[in-house]
Amino acid sequence: MDKKYLFDEVVLSYEKRRPNYGLELFEDIIKYAAINRDKSIIEVGCGTGQATEPFLKTKCKVTAVELGENLAAHTRKKYFNYPNLEVIQSAFEDYECEDSTFDMLYSATAFHWIPDEIGYKKAYRIIKNGGTLALFWNRPSVNSKENLLHQKIQSVYNEFLPQWNHKAANNTDKSRYSSIINQIKEYGFTDIEFKLYHNTRKMTGVEYVELLNTYSDHRALDKSIQLPFLNAIRTTIEDFGNELLINDTVDLYLARKH
Repeated sequence: MDKKYLFDEVVLSYEKRRPNYGLELFEDIIKYAAINRDKSIIEVGCGTGQATEPFLKTKCKVTAVELGENLAAHTRKKYFNYPNLEVIQSAFEDYECEDSTFDMLYSATAFHWIPDEIGYKKAYRIIKNGGTLALFWNRPSVNSKENLLHQKIQSVYNEFLPQWNHKAANNTDKSRYSSIINQIKEYGFTDIEFKLYHNTRKMTGVEYVELLNTYSDHRALDKSIQLPFLNAIRTTIEDFGNELLINDTVDLYLARKH
């Protein structure tokens, strides 16, 4: 199964454990894009709607495109009382609309699933002249050298998934941010603004394992590794008082089509 389909299997865990990004980020997007009731926007990969309601509250027209059938149904039901929402169950690559249809296209921790040459080109085509591209990702971390529990969790990863250390070492935050900014420029967008937001959460061992179960790379693990690995993570947290501090960093990219 393609990893991008794995989220549809864990709707309730996704709803409970994925963060809502914080009010400041949405205020910044709404200000940059001048979103109001007269605007029409599209969300790519709405999941269970963690990034949907702040825009619905502006009374603008929101078209949410979601690949997962169960996720789309959940979001449709969750926000049934918003007449300005339309949820379409489709891959973004297959979604059809006229050119220059939307005042803004945004995507929350989802746009990386779409091949760059397809996603950015289509985004540019369907956004109106003067419209906005808003992309953001939440990147949670429990990797602090000052936190003993974080170190213990990293040792569990080292034991079960040593190959992931190389992947992490070659994917620094600064290089990732620069790469995304360069991609946005490459496909014709201008007036780029970049901002980071920082939040923290606390979770028990059970809750953190539920969060890990919403990550495609963790869900794709062979069961012979996945089950003992997740059990070791849960046990490690419970042995340290059953409270884990998660550091969230959200990177936001805003740009215009001229």
